[in-house]
Amino acid sequence: MPVTTLEKNSETQSSIVMNPELEQRDLVSIDTKQLQPFCFSYRFADAMLMGADVQTVAKYLDAHQGWFTRCAHPMTASQLGKNGYALTIGKFSSFGYAVEPKIGLELLPQDSGVYRIKTLAIPDYTPPGYEVSFNAQMRLVETVNGQQLGTQIEWDLDLKVSIQFPKFIYKLPTGVIQGTGDKLLKQIVNRVSRQLTHKVQQDFHGSLGLQTPKK
Repeated sequence: MPVTTLEKNSETQSSIVMNPELEQRDLVSIDTKQLQPFCFSYRFADAMLMGADVQTVAKYLDAHQGWFTRCAHPMTASQLGKNGYALTIGKFSSFGYAVEPKIGLELLPQDSGVYRIKTLAIPDYTPPGYEVSFNAQMRLVETVNGQQLGTQIEWDLDLKVSIQFPKFIYKLPTGVIQGTGDKLLKQIVNRVSRQLTHKVQQDFHGSLGLQTPKK
């Protein structure tokens, strides 16, 4: 999925909060549950241009029951209630540790042109070794190109992920664990953002018989 479909791409603040005592402890005698999970945080901002007025774009976004599951592919999405979805993102692995993130998201109805998405608990599902806090918002900004009205969808994401790695991971140097965690989180965010952005643009413009705007 080409990155050129995105209007802007800014990544701000990627950090990890760790227990400084872990490197000196004898992990052999410690139960995995006693090891504090690594807490990562990541903030991401992006945008895409839609070739229609704000009202038309808002009407499309409001009917997410139609486009969300279509545009999530190749990820899998199943609906949870009226505004929720369980999204399986794909498998990510490093140093022999693999995770296939699954997250529940609730797409809240717009409030004065602002759309918010937050974490939603998935019934009868306990994430294996990780917890996710997902908070995003989208804004619709009218654009004018000559006589043509358009809409830029701008969004930002505040993501926090807590991961309880297997015990053997804690034996690695702190810097290696930090780098691996940062890479994993960025990988997931960038992959989902590129895929969903491209699919939504194609789906929206295709449904109206419009050409997708160039960057």
